[in-house]
Amino acid sequence: MLQGLAGCVPPRVVANDELPAHWETDDAWVRRRTGIGTRHWVDEGTSTGDLALEAAEGALKSAGTSQVDMVLVATSTPDHPMPAMAPVLASKLGLGTVAAFDVSAVCSGFVYALATASGMIAAGLASRILLVAADVYSTLLAPDDRSAGVVFGDGAGAMVLRAGKRGEPGSVLAFDLGSDGEGHDLIIVPAGGARDRAEPSRYAPEDKHFQMVGRDVYQHAVSRMSESALAVLKNVGWTTDEVDRVVAHQANARILNAVGTKLSIPNDRVVSNISRVGNTGAASIPLALSDAVDRNEINAGDKVLLTAFGGGFTWGSAAMLWPEISTGKSN
Repeated sequence: MLQGLAGCVPPRVVANDELPAHWETDDAWVRRRTGIGTRHWVDEGTSTGDLALEAAEGALKSAGTSQVDMVLVATSTPDHPMPAMAPVLASKLGLGTVAAFDVSAVCSGFVYALATASGMIAAGLASRILLVAADVYSTLLAPDDRSAGVVFGDGAGAMVLRAGKRGEPGSVLAFDLGSDGEGHDLIIVPAGGARDRAEPSRYAPEDKHFQMVGRDVYQHAVSRMSESALAVLKNVGWTTDEVDRVVAHQANARILNAVGTKLSIPNDRVVSNISRVGNTGAASIPLALSDAVDRNEINAGDKVLLTAFGGGFTWGSAAMLWPEISTGKSN
């Protein structure tokens, strides 16, 4: 059951006209290709963990609680290769010795973590869980990579989930998850891990930056999210006509539009904040949900479909009944 919700972005706003001059872009070019007008980038000294903490505090405030039994963090830009971010976050929040771990599924990370949290609650391992999704992709971008540079922003979103009865407002009703490792090299940071240390001569300095084959990823993202969304709708017994809001991973506007078209769901039911914040990785769905609540674009009783696609390849979808909720807005 969804009990609390919050999102945050760093204060620095980067408009299209402020992007590096050597990228040779302008506002019209970026908007036409991506649908993005602005994005938020962290300043030096701000990390993924800082955004995660702010979002977590907001979600706990929204939920009206200071206690949870477990903390999950979905990220692919952790503060350190080890330890995981979740135990550190739990400590900073004063949550004591609760179970805490990270989930790594790139831009599908939030949906995977949501399924993990729901399973933990169903298994009786926790009655209330804090789930945080946070990424700072601006720290991974190659200085000369215009194609990725115009797309990504930084942000975090968080939820508090509690035990409850199926069918109550806030219920997470069904999931569909999948992966295909054959596409792992199409969204990748090649260097910086154990493979790099095992074969250092194999990697160049630029391999420590984010790399993506955009055209191939587009086709996979549209088909996988659409197929997964239909699978979860079948599972829960909803038709596309019954879906009030679709909240997809905010990859770019063309992908969002294509998924809506594939599902025969009109644009006015597809939630999007990508024009203001860009692609924020694992944070994009909870950040979009938080933004939609603040803008009164999603209401209690709505049937909500979530769907995401990310590196790995990974993908996943979820269906939920939206509760009466306000966000712990902090920005």
